Parts: sequence; structure tokens; C-alpha cells
Amino acid sequence: MNGVQILLIVGVGIAVSAIARKRHIEPGLIIVVLAAGASFIPGVPRLELDSELILAVVVPPLLYSATRGSSFSGFGANLRAITTLGVVLVLLTAGALGLVAQWLLPSIGVAAAFVLGSVLAPPDTITTVSHGDEIGLPQRVTTILTGESLVNDATALTLFTIAVGAVNGEHTSWRGGTVDLLRNAVVGLAIGALLAVVALWIRKRLGNPTLETSLVLLVPFTAFLAAEQAHASGILAVVAAAFGLSVNLTLDPKHQYPGAYRTRLQEEAFWPVVDFVLETFVFAYIGLQLKFVLQDLADSEQPGLVRTLVAAGVLLVVAIVFRMVVVYLLFGRWTLRLRLINRRLAKDPKFKDAYDVRRKRRTRRRGEPLDPPTTRETLLVGWTGMRGILTLAAAAAIPERTASGAPFPGRPAIQAIALIVTLGTLLIQGTTIGRAARLLKFDLAGERAEGERMRQLGREIVAEAATADPAADMDSSFDAQRKALGQAVMERRLPEETARDLIEDLDLRQAAQHTPS
Repeated sequence: MNGVQILLIVGVGIAVSAIARKRHIEPGLIIVVLAAGASFIPGVPRLELDSELILAVVVPPLLYSATRGSSFSGFGANLRAITTLGVVLVLLTAGALGLVAQWLLPSIGVAAAFVLGSVLAPPDTITTVSHGDEIGLPQRVTTILTGESLVNDATALTLFTIAVGAVNGEHTSWRGGTVDLLRNAVVGLAIGALLAVVALWIRKRLGNPTLETSLVLLVPFTAFLAAEQAHASGILAVVAAAFGLSVNLTLDPKHQYPGAYRTRLQEEAFWPVVDFVLETFVFAYIGLQLKFVLQDLADSEQPGLVRTLVAAGVLLVVAIVFRMVVVYLLFGRWTLRLRLINRRLAKDPKFKDAYDVRRKRRTRRRGEPLDPPTTRETLLVGWTGMRGILTLAAAAAIPERTASGAPFPGRPAIQAIALIVTLGTLLIQGTTIGRAARLLKFDLAGERAEGERMRQLGREIVAEAATADPAADMDSSFDAQRKALGQAVMERRLPEETARDLIEDLDLRQAAQHTPS
């Protein structure tokens, strides 16, 4: 692939996205469909990239950007729902789709079937969340889906690595796979946290927004590659580094320093551009592979074009239905358990006393525990199963040959199925999620009123912390206001999302004060 082709892809993507957004259509869907159609134009060359570059270059910055905009406190409050979806559901989905793929495509082998299962397992819920306000998603659903997207990528890529290793002849067992998954998670989180500490120390000593933003741009790649070198989860390393940097730089007074507001404002403008360019490139790149992948299938005896297309249709239906059913069962089990606990609390005073002690201890550490998602929230979460960037990138990252030098079994079939399932979920679920939210008739009036109440409280906290003395240093006054907001979040008087919005407003006002009139 040469530079001219990349520029054409991004340039066309800008034009397509502009038209799609005006018509309230997901740009990624339009780009991948048009690119797939363009691949059949006579003379269009096949674009080739090193498979390892897809994951190493595309995924880290996209994941970092998604994490830095997420609420760490919201993530912690909904940790049970997030891990249920991001770990348990992904494991079950990969296993179920792998078994179905092995039944439909026996010629590719068991290990390659589970490679396909791991590729199709993680949904791209960030795409849904980015349009949450337009769709009418409740805040809790948005938080759960955001957290799921941060965790499920790590789970799926770990499974992907294990499955590809099995194809290469590496011995893998259920016990060994579980140990690898846990080890990868722990080591990846540790590497990401350590890198965040180092980056925080360096960043405040640079004293230049351009240098600081450049440093932050290196963080996701460094976290991902360092973790991968340690045979750990690069995804979780990126998530840990992003949370460590964004939360501390925004809310922790110990990590505030003169001029930090300029860097925050620069990053708020910088990361959306990175997201757009990378997402446009990946959607277009994968779409442009369609003709050539189908040609490879037509030229191969096994599994063949027709059988692969049938398998893709079946796996698309299974992926949608399986998520709906399992989400309902997993959240329903949580609801049932809570009902049983409440019954026992009413009948057993000793159990109630012990339970109250544990609940108070947990509340002091992590806040009031949340109830299970409601039935309507569960249905909406179940319907948000669109596959996206990670599925496409992982499919493209499958090596052409195994460690022995033989062609990777079923690679063209896996890539074709990944593309068809992604397109299918975007068309079926992506275009109907807004209608589904409206049909479920969520009452967001109370949530919005509470949000406005919190914003008013935040404005009062800012006003109290502002320095009224005109002779006082202006920057010190802004620092005091940000410090007060951070303290309110630590004391759980103010939601993190509200504090972040108000801090961004303070940053803009401070920048305006320093701008010559």
C-alpha cells in the first residue's frame, strides 16, 4: 500500500462521513459498504499491510481515546455488569461461535474455528455510546456499554492469541488458557499503571503543550507493545495507562501544574481527529479486501465460496440471538440472587446483621452498590451487539502462514465471515438501536433533572472556590476551582462526568483570559 492510496482512502472517508452525519447515518457503515463495492471496480489493486501492524497501530490509540473519555468512578460502580459482559459473555460467545463454525466449516480445523469465534466475539459498543444522547440511552446503559468495550477487547484478543497459537501447534488446555488469561490481565494492568506513573512524572516537567501531547500519543503504543513483549494483555495495559493519566491529570490536585489547561484543551481537539482517521482507514481497508477475499474463496476447494457464505449467515444470526439470550440470563441470574438475599434478610436476623456490616464496608470503599439492570436496560444492552473495528482488525491480523510455513487454515473464510458479520450487525442492529430505545420508552426526565441538579451543585462549588480579590493571581483562582471540583468527586458529592465537563469549561475560560483581545 502506498501513500497515495492511504490519502485517497482518508480523503474519500472525510467526504462520505460529512454526508452520512448530515443524514444521521453511522459513517463507518457507509464507508465499509462503499469500499466493499469499490473493490469490484476493474483495476482496483489489492491493498496489503503487515498483519501485525493492524493491531499494533490501529487498536491502541482508539482504545486510549475511548478510555480517557470514560468515567473511572462509573466503571467501578458498574464493575459487576461490565465484567459479566466483557469477560463472561465474550468467553461464552467465542466458545459458542467457535463450535458453530467447526460444525459448519469442518475443513478449517478446530483451532481455526475458535480463532474465528474469538474474532467475532467482541461487539463494538463504543460506536453506540458515541451517539448515546441522540439515541436516547440511559446514563447507566451508556456506562455499562463503555466499560464493556474497554474490557471485552482484552478478553477477545487474549483468546485470539491463544487460538492462533493453537493453530501454530502450541499445546493449549482449558486450565492453561485460564491461567494465561489471568496472567495476561494482571501483568497488562501492572505495566499500564507503571507507565502512567512514569508519564505523569515526565509530563509536568515538559512545560509545553505540544511536547506533552506528543508524549501522550506515545503512551498507548508503548503500553501495548511493552505488554505484548511481556506476553501480557496490551489492551488492558492501554486501558490502565489511559485511566491513570486522564483521572489524575483532570481530578487529582497533586498532578495539577501551571499551564496544564492548555494541554487538556489541545488533547480534546486532537484525539477525535486521530479516532476519525484510524476508523476511516480500517473500515475502508477491510471493505476493499472483499473482492479479493471472495476470489481466494472461489479458488479454494475447502471450505469454498458457497459454504462460507452460508456459514457467515448462520453465524450472524447466532451472534445476535446468543447475545440477547445470554445477557438476559446473566442479568436475570443477578436479579434472582438479589431477590433470594432480600428474602433471607427478612427471615434471618443474624444474616441481616452480617450483610449490613459487609454492605457498609463496601459502601465506604466504593459507594452504594447498584441494583441489577432493569428488564428494559437488559434488552437494550442485549441488542447493542454490533461488531466493528476490533473484529475487522483482528481478522486482518491473522497471519498468512503458520509457524511451519503452511498457509493459515481458513484465513480467507475467516476474513470474509468477519466482514459479513460486521456488515450484518451494523445494518440490522446499528440502524435500529435508536428505534429500539424509543420503543422501550425510557423515562429520562428524572435522570436529566438529576444531571442538571449536579451541574448546579458543581457551579456552586466553583463559585465558592473562586477568588473574589481582583488583585489575586487569576491562574491560582482557576486552580482552586478545579481543586474544589476534584475534592467533591473524591468525597462522592459530585459525579465524575459533571466535574470533567465543568473543568473543561474552566479550561476554556482560563485560555480566554490569556488570549489577547
